[in-house]
Amino acid sequence: MARRFRGSEEVRVDAKGRISIPAKFRRVFESCDPDWETGRRPQLVIVYGRDDWRHLELYTIEAIEEIDAQIDLMQRGSPERRLLESIMHGAAEEAEIDPDGRLLLPQKLREKIGLDDRAFFIASGDYLKLWRPEAYAEAEGDAVEALVASFEPGFDPRSLLPPRRPASRSAED
Repeated sequence: MARRFRGSEEVRVDAKGRISIPAKFRRVFESCDPDWETGRRPQLVIVYGRDDWRHLELYTIEAIEEIDAQIDLMQRGSPERRLLESIMHGAAEEAEIDPDGRLLLPQKLREKIGLDDRAFFIASGDYLKLWRPEAYAEAEGDAVEALVASFEPGFDPRSLLPPRRPASRSAED
């Protein structure tokens, strides 16, 4: 199983559109790139999605390959497959992290999400979401707070998880 991203960070965006990837996130990109080795640049895929997306999604190579395999299982020509291919393949860019730990974000992607001098990363399991900090606060922060407010006081969010699968028994049992 691929490593997961955890946490969030706000970082600077320089005048050339380079964003420093925090070390904890770089380690995940490195460990989830089957071709990466010391001295090489870790690869990733940036999905910019539909016109109404206000964020970018940064996928590890292992995560995007898993999604590609799932898309391959779908019926060719189906509307659902065409939609996923359009987003995950057509609205995506391959990228790499430079030796200084930075990602050069193309101008068109910075403009798409209104990124200027600050960027906000938030972990989403096997990928990162990249937002303009204010856009994240408006879109995701408010939505999460509204959801939390809909539960009873003292609600344990872990209760939303599906039940654990029983541990498999060995042949010796």
